[in-house]
Amino acid sequence: MPTVTFNNVSKVFGDYFAIRDVNFKIDDGEFVVFVGPSGCGKTTTLRMLAGLETPSYGNIFFNDVEMTLVPPGRRDISMVFQSYALYPHLSIYNNLAFGPRARHEDKRATDKKIREVAQLLGLDTLLSRRPSELSGGQRQRIALGRAMVRQPKVFLLDEPLSNLDAALRAQMRVEITDLQRRLGVTTAYVTHDQVEALTMGHRIAVFNKGQLLQIDTPRRLYKQPVDQFVATFIGSPKMNIVPASFDYGEQKLRLKCFGRTIPLSDWQSKAVHAGNIRDVNIGLRPQDVYWTQDAPSRCTQRISGLVHTVEPTGAETFVIVDIEGQFVEAQFPSFSEIRIGDTVELVFDVEDLYVFDSQTGLNLLADCSRSSGSLLISA
Repeated sequence: MPTVTFNNVSKVFGDYFAIRDVNFKIDDGEFVVFVGPSGCGKTTTLRMLAGLETPSYGNIFFNDVEMTLVPPGRRDISMVFQSYALYPHLSIYNNLAFGPRARHEDKRATDKKIREVAQLLGLDTLLSRRPSELSGGQRQRIALGRAMVRQPKVFLLDEPLSNLDAALRAQMRVEITDLQRRLGVTTAYVTHDQVEALTMGHRIAVFNKGQLLQIDTPRRLYKQPVDQFVATFIGSPKMNIVPASFDYGEQKLRLKCFGRTIPLSDWQSKAVHAGNIRDVNIGLRPQDVYWTQDAPSRCTQRISGLVHTVEPTGAETFVIVDIEGQFVEAQFPSFSEIRIGDTVELVFDVEDLYVFDSQTGLNLLADCSRSSGSLLISA
């Protein structure tokens, strides 16, 4: 399977840059997810990879072979679209066979591939039916099967689960991930759902406003986001962002926020690339903010406020608290006896704080990992 490389690729529509100077590599057999809000450029990037759009600048390579101007039919790829795009008048078997027949492939070899793929996808007893007789999940499997029958070198999926309900989405996430692992096909997958990205991808490419902000493993994206946008986009519920400022009056760097002054840990004080920055935003994930009655002993920073919203989700309850005019979401135990208007005390560990430049959004601790209170420089 090929390694896919984007080298300074841009796509311009008129005077609008849909994609600007994108550089990344998808390794042989790797599953990379493109994620970001609507209009960020992730689908345009996938379409350039497929050959459905031509880059305005830059080059695309499969291994060492340039594919920038090679038409889609000669790239040896298969693509699954958001719409199933099945032929309603044809049986499932004939939908799967349509591509090989159009390419005049051997009939016996085609029949063997179709039946192998159908068995792999659990469609072997449904081959005589038409798409209208099947569920949404089964139709999505057919769309996947049609791509698999081609046995491509690169597998592309453009939001294939967006038309399914929540239960089917969860089921199909598992099935697609398992299929990719077994087939070992180099795969690019587009979604706006960060839960899909975190659960499916070997690596995740986060796009915003036509720029590739960060491409990394799910763990590193979650723990070491390059900037405030990535930090708030990855993770659910999204990270709390609170305005703050640095206090340089002490030997140890301190933050002014929540109406009080909070000293950073030793490794944070040494690691933060503050320069002359004074105004910052601090980030704190809801899972790292605790009710005092359910907090780990390491959490020593206390803040209190009035309950604004209570959101029970079953396994836990998320509570939004108004603290000095700033809304902070915290994770409480399942179905906690908390009501709107109650005064609650929250605690957190200062080492769970993220610090972002309020002007550029850059993570001032981006090169460091949080591990046992020590400073570790990223490899």
